Amino acid sequence: KESPYNLAFFVLNMDRSRLYERIDARVDIMMKSGLEAEVKNLLDMGYSPGLVSMQGLGYKEFMPYFNGEASLEKVVDDIKKYTRHFAKRQLTWFRRQTEGIWIDMTDGDKNKALLKIIEEIKNRKII
Repeated sequence: KESPYNLAFFVLNMDRSRLYERIDARVDIMMKSGLEAEVKNLLDMGYSPGLVSMQGLGYKEFMPYFNGEASLEKVVDDIKKYTRHFAKRQLTWFRRQTEGIWIDMTDGDKNKALLKIIEEIKNRKII
C-alpha cells in the first residue's frame, strides 16, 4: 500500500549471527548491571508477576528462578533465546513493509549508514 505522505523509514539490519552475538552480549551486560536485583526489588515492592509490565522480556523469565524451579543460568539462556526470537519476528514484520529501506549494519559503520540515510531523504526531497 502506497503512503500518501512523503516519508522514509529505515530498517537497520545485520548478519543474523552477528545480531545474535550482540543480543547475547547485551543480555550479559544487563545481568552484570543488576537485572536480577531489579526484578527481585519490583517483586519485593509488591508488583505482581501477572502485571503486563512484568511480562516483558527479561522480567518474566525470572519467575521460575525466584520460585526455585530454574537455575539462573537457565534464566539467562531463556532471555537470550526469547530476545533472538523477538528480533526475528521484528525483521519478518519489517520485510512485509514495502517502503522500508534496509541498511546493513554488519560492519558497524555508523557514518556510512548515516550518509546513506541522508542521501535517501534528500533524494525523496524530505529535506
